[in-house]
Amino acid sequence: MKNEFNGNYSEVTEFILLGFRTPPKLQILLFFVFLLIYMVTVVGNVSMIIVIKMDSRLQTPMYFFLKNLSALDLCYSTVIAPKALANFLSDEKKISYNGCAAQFFFFALFVTTEGFLLAVMAFDRFSAICSPLLYPVRMSQKVCVQLVTGTYICGSINSIVQTSFTFSLHFCGENRLDHFFCDVPALMKISCIDTFVNEIVLFILSGFIIITTTTVILVSYAYILSTVLKIPSTHGRGKTFSTCGSHIASVSLFYGTVFFMYAQPGAISSPEQNKIVAVLYTLIIPMLNPLIYSLRNQDVKDAVKRLLCGK
Repeated sequence: MKNEFNGNYSEVTEFILLGFRTPPKLQILLFFVFLLIYMVTVVGNVSMIIVIKMDSRLQTPMYFFLKNLSALDLCYSTVIAPKALANFLSDEKKISYNGCAAQFFFFALFVTTEGFLLAVMAFDRFSAICSPLLYPVRMSQKVCVQLVTGTYICGSINSIVQTSFTFSLHFCGENRLDHFFCDVPALMKISCIDTFVNEIVLFILSGFIIITTTTVILVSYAYILSTVLKIPSTHGRGKTFSTCGSHIASVSLFYGTVFFMYAQPGAISSPEQNKIVAVLYTLIIPMLNPLIYSLRNQDVKDAVKRLLCGK
């Protein structure tokens, strides 16, 4: 347990992001790898937003939510990637105290919002497949906007609480973060006061968010599976499952990494392991999502063809 704060400390005004401790030549290689991933992420998600916005046949609730998912992926990867890229080429690798707080706030906001949005998307598929006659009423444009707004409200509440607790810690002059961005585990690790309460708050909030959203997802897909198995046609079952496959893949990737990082006791004890997992959900998942939803979705592929052909 850490010593209690006694008031004798120098105020921390900036942090040093240690990032990946590799030789300089490997830092350059990592810079180009991260740059390539980020460029693919930006192009993929912006393209997805444009295609959905411009194609009249994609103006449905499912694609409205998918457009918002792409926007969130773009936002939270942009909160992390540019600073990480700059630090690969810098010897100082500094970020101001306020900049660190802002980075963490917006990252927590967008990631939490995405978690709730994935649950909303599961409920949308449940409504479309299990209650097709009520679907146009249940998932009207007004309801869709309200649901997305609700995800941002939930994300904001979690982000405000997490940021407030994390940046109420004292660091007693220690400002070296063993991470490539400002995240809770790394900040707790360098605090000079006891972080037990912060760890409990992190565990409870993360656990509550994961349990509530995964419950919605699992229940939705349990009903979907039950409904699909009653379809007599093999072709009909395959087509219905195909509309859900992309979402299941996205959910598995997102929740698997988030659970590993935040919802297990002792998550802050392995910084090197955390960095690798963090790369997955800050850079790799936002890059993969538009590929998953476009390659597995015939409607999106057809929309891209119509857009390119000018039809």
